[in-house]
Amino acid sequence: MIIAIDLGGTNLRVGVVNKQKVERRLQEKLVNKNDKWKTVDQIKNLISQLFSSEVEGIGIGVPSVVDVEKGIVYNVANIPSWDEVHLKDILESEFKVPVHVNNDVNCFVLGEHAYGEGKGYSSVVGLAIGTGLGAGIVIDNKLYEGNNAGAGEIGLLPYLENDLEFYCSSTFFTQINNTSGKKLEDLAVEGDARAMELWNEFGKHMSQAIKYVMLTYDPQIIVLGGSIAGAYSFFEKSMRENLNDFAYPNSVKRLIISRSQNTESNLLGASCLVNKK
Repeated sequence: MIIAIDLGGTNLRVGVVNKQKVERRLQEKLVNKNDKWKTVDQIKNLISQLFSSEVEGIGIGVPSVVDVEKGIVYNVANIPSWDEVHLKDILESEFKVPVHVNNDVNCFVLGEHAYGEGKGYSSVVGLAIGTGLGAGIVIDNKLYEGNNAGAGEIGLLPYLENDLEFYCSSTFFTQINNTSGKKLEDLAVEGDARAMELWNEFGKHMSQAIKYVMLTYDPQIIVLGGSIAGAYSFFEKSMRENLNDFAYPNSVKRLIISRSQNTESNLLGASCLVNKK
């Protein structure tokens, strides 16, 4: 039995993973994000509610770069007080079980590789499209982390007048078009023409993210996750059409692009940090 944690910039989810399933799960909005220790206490409190003598270890995914060996997280996205947190030491001291810390999108791709759309493929890239844009990478059936668990931060690559993340995440809707992905999804369901124009534009930008992934990692499959991936049907056609000018057309034909079907991939992937599946 493993305690799995998905720490986001807005929400905190803690679950008990047993026999490849999330058996129990608690979720709260993060409170006091400007106070490092109050946020740590909130994590401890949720773990305590689920902890038992059967727990073998704790796995946690965080939206930041990580010293995986020491379990130190740095500059957590949207949690400004978490400039440096020795999370492994803190939680091991409290709960007396092994603790493994990694990037949240790395956890996502581990969950998809072990239990989801990426199962059965040796090379998988998971793209998380939400508040930001990040990638998790599995090569030869092993997670590729880089030196700081920062491999796959493709959202920060330069693109147009900003970076890729600016056009391939929620900022495309909120900052460029003064709306939200959820609102545009609802309008697209109703057949709104302007909403569909914006989803087509978003798909064009997402094709650039796919091209970057293909040029750097050339995986068998790319799995899309995150809140905006729920609207995949509205930007898929445009995204695929804008791959037609890719330098290696045969690579595009062989590439599989799929949307995650598992809402628990991050928690399942965090559990993989412990059991090394």
